[in-house]
Amino acid sequence: MAKIVVIEDDVSFLELLRVHLVSAGHEVLTAEDAALGLRAVITESPDLILLDLTVPYLDGFEMIKALRNDPATSRIPVVVLTGRRDDETFAQARKLGASHFLTKPVERDVLIEVIETQLSPPKTRGKGKKRS
Repeated sequence: MAKIVVIEDDVSFLELLRVHLVSAGHEVLTAEDAALGLRAVITESPDLILLDLTVPYLDGFEMIKALRNDPATSRIPVVVLTGRRDDETFAQARKLGASHFLTKPVERDVLIEVIETQLSPPKTRGKGKKRS
């Protein structure tokens, strides 16, 4: 069981993600904005962060950069979850240190597969690839 922080401002979608991840056996902490998300990451030291790129107070790109620049959070995998489908978005997130990308809407099985892959030892993980 892994501890996952989900940062998503769409409350209905946030709850759906929480239900899917809890049903897969994970402990899930949720945040509806970047400030609450950063606080949860710092205080809870999660195993993985699931991050929407468009959350209030700090955009997802800035948040990834902040997480990667802090030694306490730099190694936590960040899976970007976004409605954007352009290559520029994926390239920018990858450059800043995102571990993987999911586009909304995401199917439960794909979500769980990506999460499990990112939680596996680094030798078996793939590099961030677009996944829909």
